[in-house]
Parts: sequence; structure tokens; C-alpha cells
Amino acid sequence: MEWRYAVKKFNPDKMLTEDKLEKLKQAFNLTATSYGLQPIKLLVVQNKELQKELVKFSYGQQQVAEASHVFVICIEKQIDKKFIHDYFARVKQIRNTSDEILNPFKGALIETFSKKEIEEVRVWATNQAYLALGTLLTVCALEEIDACPMEGFSPKSYDELLGLDKLKLTSVLVLPVGYRATDDMFATLKKVRRDLDDSIIHIP
Repeated sequence: MEWRYAVKKFNPDKMLTEDKLEKLKQAFNLTATSYGLQPIKLLVVQNKELQKELVKFSYGQQQVAEASHVFVICIEKQIDKKFIHDYFARVKQIRNTSDEILNPFKGALIETFSKKEIEEVRVWATNQAYLALGTLLTVCALEEIDACPMEGFSPKSYDELLGLDKLKLTSVLVLPVGYRATDDMFATLKKVRRDLDDSIIHIP
């Protein structure tokens, strides 16, 4: 974690191997989410022309164009009865859990989400996207893959350009990944963090 930082300048000629990319995709898929529902999807962009076009919707941040890949973390627009049914069908298929055990929890979740406002569900799903971002940043650091998490972009413009509306998704976070440029001055700056005594509270 000392090694990682939010990269300001990528080496555009250095690309992730398929093996490294696969590890990041697996990490995203295995990340923790509330209830295990996974209301998130990952769009992987590896197209330099498209990446350059996305820069204007990213407040001019060139990392989007320079990175090996651009990860766009998206949330499902609709978490409905069918979405929850599909989740429990996967549980039954993978774990062979009986309906007798699954149905009470499934019914409770369907009832819970049926009472939530659209905005409440959107905020909940967005929180799951941040969990996935944290997982990806940690795995990137362990694998010595550079990254730059971004909230500074236009989700509406990303959605239109990438056709996310047709997939019933909306973008919430952007994560360019790749390898730092040798002349990125931010790579050698000392980290600015609170002292541990100010950051950690122990209750004996």
C-alpha cells in the first residue's frame, strides 16, 4: 500500500497482460456486496480511440487515454423481484440449498426492496460499487498494477457513449489501470496520512 498512489501519468505503451487483467476481473466478481446480490457490473474498455473520446467527459484527465485499460464500474438501474429471484436461483444451483431454507430470506429481501424508493436503491447500489473499487485498488497494489480512481467524470455522457442505457446500467466510478510513466513526479512523493494513533481507536 506504500507503493500505490493515484497515478497522474500512465505509460501508454505498457499494457496489462491477459493474466493480470483476468486477476482484476476475478477480484471484481469476488468482491463483497450487501446480501451478496452484486448490483454492479464492470465495463472494460481497451480501445485507444474510445479512451481518447472519453477524456472530454472526464474533465480532461489524460489518464483515461493513456491507461492500458479503463474500468467503468456500473450499477444496475433496477433491482426488482426478478433480479432477486435470479440471485437465489444461482444460490440453489451452486450450493444445492433447498427452497425450504432459501424462501424465507428470498421473501424478506423481495419485500424489503419493494418498499425502497428508487433513489434509496441507487444509493445502496452505489455503495456496493465503492466496495468493489476498494477491492480492485488493493489487488492492483498487490499485483503492482497502477491505477487512478475517479469520481470526476460525467456519468450521463459515459452512459450515452458506451451504450449503457441499453444494458440497463449507469456508470458511477472510473478506474484507469496500467503502469505509471517514469516521469510521473507523483510516484515519489511521500504519502500524507494521519498518524496511526489519530486514525485507529482501540477499545480495550
